[in-house]
Amino acid sequence: MKKENRELSLEQREELLQTLKVRFEKNMERHKGLEWDDVQAKLEANPEKLWSLNEMEGTGGEPDVVGYDEKTGEYMFYDCSAESPKGRRSVCYDREAWNQEKSTNQKIAL
Repeated sequence: MKKENRELSLEQREELLQTLKVRFEKNMERHKGLEWDDVQAKLEANPEKLWSLNEMEGTGGEPDVVGYDEKTGEYMFYDCSAESPKGRRSVCYDREAWNQEKSTNQKIAL
């Protein structure tokens, strides 16, 4: 089995870091007491984390720093988009339950 390439190009890294920086600066209430330079240094030292954040960004998410774990020394990111990105909505693995919920919602809406 071929291992998936989980590295971003230099251009992709720079673009993602710029996007994350802008979001960080725009939403300071989410990460009071944290400094962007510290977050960026940690991300640059862990390219696999950048890859994951890029995947989240690529599906319409808005990853942002929401905290720092003193024990592990890791920054915590959450998807802070206002609503679930379109490509991630209505995921149901139980077709029968989905159909039941759909019919219940239609009855309520009437």
